[in-house]
Amino acid sequence: MSRQDTTEDFLNSLPELEEGKTFAFSCYPGVSCFNACCGNLHMMLTPYDVLRLRKGLNHDSKKFIHNHVDVSSTSGAGFPMAKLRMLDNAKRSCPFVCDEGCTVYENRPGACRTYPLGRASQMDSEGGMLEQLFVVQEPHCDGFKEKKEWTSSEWLKDQGLEEYNEINDRYMRIMTRARKAGVVLDEKKLNMVFLALYQIDNFMNFIKDMNVFSRLDVSEERQAAILSDEDACLEFAFDWVELIVLGSSENLKPKV
Repeated sequence: MSRQDTTEDFLNSLPELEEGKTFAFSCYPGVSCFNACCGNLHMMLTPYDVLRLRKGLNHDSKKFIHNHVDVSSTSGAGFPMAKLRMLDNAKRSCPFVCDEGCTVYENRPGACRTYPLGRASQMDSEGGMLEQLFVVQEPHCDGFKEKKEWTSSEWLKDQGLEEYNEINDRYMRIMTRARKAGVVLDEKKLNMVFLALYQIDNFMNFIKDMNVFSRLDVSEERQAAILSDEDACLEFAFDWVELIVLGSSENLKPKV
């Protein structure tokens, strides 16, 4: 059983939070269990998580990955995955937590933003994403004793998750399409995908050094944005990964 299947089975065992239904929750330094959930985590980082954290810390890709990331690959298609490396202490603490709270709060990963909800998504027959949300009520968490109530929509908006989920679902769609097509990445393509999605600063240099735009139909305006804005470059990276892994992309065409 793959890690993704295990996660989905866990989420499916939890009570689903239906649209319009509410849950009570707040987390702040006055809650008795504050920071208790910030350790002993199996925290997978998406490409957008890595981009936001790295930029917030003012680290280049090499430094961030060396200091904070364990790299693996998915079963089956073999897409690269990044996991946040916990500290080597008794609590296996998150490297970004301190007594006062999260030191990277503005750029915290999507999974941290979603908690105490869990989110399961899958691609429908038309390429859209189906979303289910679940309440993850862990025994140690006193945040559920607070009075503030939220619907799922209110919580996701409050935590700034729209952009995270939109970008993360893009990677999910690519991996799903590849799995259905029976694609298995060889080592060369795995490294190329990891470069494109998790090392945007280095990918920018690759684009320039390999004159990538000479072989693609990309407007001069978009080229300039890709080479100057890492968010625009990540958007291009997903298109490029689709093209080299799946053979086609709606947003990116080879020159004819």
